[in-house]
Amino acid sequence: MSGVHEGGCLCGAVRFRVTGDFEHFFLCHCARCRHDSGSAFAATLFSGAARLDWLAGREQVRTFRLEGTRHGRAFCGRCGSALPLETEGAGLAVPAGCLDGHPGIAPGAHICWADRAVWEDALEHAPRLAGLPGAE
Repeated sequence: MSGVHEGGCLCGAVRFRVTGDFEHFFLCHCARCRHDSGSAFAATLFSGAARLDWLAGREQVRTFRLEGTRHGRAFCGRCGSALPLETEGAGLAVPAGCLDGHPGIAPGAHICWADRAVWEDALEHAPRLAGLPGAE
């Protein structure tokens, strides 16, 4: 049986359902993904066969494709949250953070590790807080 995964954007304008299993889950540290995510890496799920259905807010979905590359992203036009992107010949790329629940697969690899941010190696030594600073 194929998995069913739902998710949406931060403001709630866009909702979607992915029907099918994810074949890969990568944490990409390339400069493009770092710029897209504004973070140390992009956590992205991939499927060549899953189906994407927009449940609400399809008209809010915007896409950006970096000319001359395979790199692209989809996002909510209201709040900017990352959303699934369908690509010709490559299937579906789903930002893990936009899913409501567990994706049914664990990250398989850190990719483009050699391109990681210079400050990333210090992350393992940063304190881990259960909530916001000062709220504990």
